[in-house]
Amino acid sequence: MASSPRVRVFTYLVLTFAFSLVFYVLCIRHGLKATYVHGLMWCPALAGLLTTLLTKRSFREFGWRLGKPRYLLAGWWIPMAYSWPAYLLVWASGLGGFPKEQAVEKLRSLLHLGSEPAWIVLLVTYVVVAVLATLFGCLSTAGEEIGWRGFLVPELMKFNSFTRTAVISGVIWSAWHVPLIVWSGYNSGTPSWYAVSCFALMVISMSFVLAWLRLKSSSVWPAVLLHASHNAIVQSYLDVLTVDRGRTHYFIGEFGCAMLPLTIFCAWIAWRRRAELEGVGGTAAARPQAGQ
Repeated sequence: MASSPRVRVFTYLVLTFAFSLVFYVLCIRHGLKATYVHGLMWCPALAGLLTTLLTKRSFREFGWRLGKPRYLLAGWWIPMAYSWPAYLLVWASGLGGFPKEQAVEKLRSLLHLGSEPAWIVLLVTYVVVAVLATLFGCLSTAGEEIGWRGFLVPELMKFNSFTRTAVISGVIWSAWHVPLIVWSGYNSGTPSWYAVSCFALMVISMSFVLAWLRLKSSSVWPAVLLHASHNAIVQSYLDVLTVDRGRTHYFIGEFGCAMLPLTIFCAWIAWRRRAELEGVGGTAAARPQAGQ
């Protein structure tokens, strides 16, 4: 059956949360095991593909082509631009320390660097994380981004402005994570209200950047790369090497406040450049409100 964009969005959301419910239960009952998390991350993509099949949407609208290299490069380095300044401020202010000696020694052993100075260990680790871990992480983040940015954003843009599309997709994306944050320990140990608030602000802010990249490049892959780069650099490097000073978890990571000013600034830049999206991005025809 052929359907309107609104019907496709509704169908997609019902399927996404229905598929995700299975993995919510598994994660809440048995913990955040890699298999469950990976399965959950592919629920948005599965829902998008099934909705496309059921509603006769074109599979080309997902944005499968790689697009121009500059957008892929932007997806890779943008997380560095908003995470490093935030962590440097946390370390410099004494709210957290760097580097964590135990983590450095584990990395030294893992990388077989013997008695090399700590800065060599940190540099080599960063290159491995920023390149290899990011590329490997795309196997998981593609599951989310094919759904959120490959399906949802283009559909929302058919009957919304860019601003509304970014906000709506961000609210849905953050709400999808709430069961894990509240009931399965996917947080840094802060109160649930604080973790959800910081996470939602970060996710909604980054939804502006991700939606802009998706639409401007006509490709889903810059968004996949940005998501993977964020997970690798923040979760697998900066968080791991930061020394806890007692209240550090209120500032670092996805559930802290340190990155929020920078992610909001990134959102503002994307919002300021929204007029560039008129008639581009692989969506339907240009919409008069797309620049609002």
